[in-house]
Amino acid sequence: MPVITNIEDLRVLAQKRVPRMFYDYADSGSWTESTYRANESDFQKIKLRQRVAVNMENRSTATTMIGQNVAMPVAIAPVGLTGMQHADGEILAARAAKKFGIPFTLSTMSICSIEDVSKGTDGHPFWFQLYVMKDRGFIERLIDRAKTANCSALVLTLDLQIIGQRHKDLKNGLSAPPKLTIANLINIATKPRWALGMLGTPRREFGNIVGHVKGVENMSSLSAWTNQQFDPALNWGDVEWIKKRWGGKLIIKGIQDVEDARLSVASGADALIVSNHGGRQLDGAQSSIQALPAIVDAVGSQIEVHMDGGIRSGQDVLKARALGAKGTYIGRSMAYGLGAMGEAGVSKALEIIQRELELTMAFCGHTKIDTVDKGILLPGTFPV
Repeated sequence: MPVITNIEDLRVLAQKRVPRMFYDYADSGSWTESTYRANESDFQKIKLRQRVAVNMENRSTATTMIGQNVAMPVAIAPVGLTGMQHADGEILAARAAKKFGIPFTLSTMSICSIEDVSKGTDGHPFWFQLYVMKDRGFIERLIDRAKTANCSALVLTLDLQIIGQRHKDLKNGLSAPPKLTIANLINIATKPRWALGMLGTPRREFGNIVGHVKGVENMSSLSAWTNQQFDPALNWGDVEWIKKRWGGKLIIKGIQDVEDARLSVASGADALIVSNHGGRQLDGAQSSIQALPAIVDAVGSQIEVHMDGGIRSGQDVLKARALGAKGTYIGRSMAYGLGAMGEAGVSKALEIIQRELELTMAFCGHTKIDTVDKGILLPGTFPV
């Protein structure tokens, strides 16, 4: 077993252990992947100010996100098909998050259902991410199921009214059900650990949908349903209706523009997430970390601003925090850990990120995450 010291080590191991079509699904962007790459590389341009001879004892990364106590300002992002990175993936990732003391967000397009995750974590509260479908009755039932499962926040994704073109998924034949081409079958045969895990679980379909929609009883009928269900007519009136139906904490995900940030405030949401869907939607859009400061300046005093996209280390979390993000989200970093080592891999990813966050914070002269601000960044190296 290789020594795991950073998120890249987990990515390399996941690439070896997860079938290509599912690894590529998690680790790719749309079109040329320029925004996907910029999400990561733009963090590297931001430089930190090293401070010395300050008391570095009693360090703490603990803070809050939407009023909930968190061990560090990080939540697990909603990732579709997480249960295809590793058998029962959503349950395992939720367990790791629970043990660590951070929020786990379950995707609408998860393999394990809301009920599976609730049962698998002994009823521990988690967050649920909602895609708006044309079938409003299904959405109402989904919201009610999330309430019944004691979900403590609803994350409403607004940037997937239509799906971006992801070339790797098209080439790999990733669909519902996946195309079992000879190339894919040969590739799966080289991943025995993954295959045995999948054979040992009944959870191999979209658990939130199959059996919960009339006429959708298997992967084939699901494909026909989902292809026509993402709602291109989604608007802010729908957000108002969803907020009312939900009645709890609401986080709006997919904001990249100051105007949309102001509309998020007007909607009455508790937080917004600066996000370009991991570079999987509009290729050529700004990276999340580049878009963050203007949105914080515009609405940061009126709504809690979070961000996701490109976070591969605790240093990235610290830089986002310095630029005004009260919380951050990890999707791929979690998926790498899960694909590499299951629940232990997710726990390892969280430990790595917290350790890097804590050490870097101390090197920059702070012992409490809540005192970190732009002062830790070298002037001229960060977006304004």
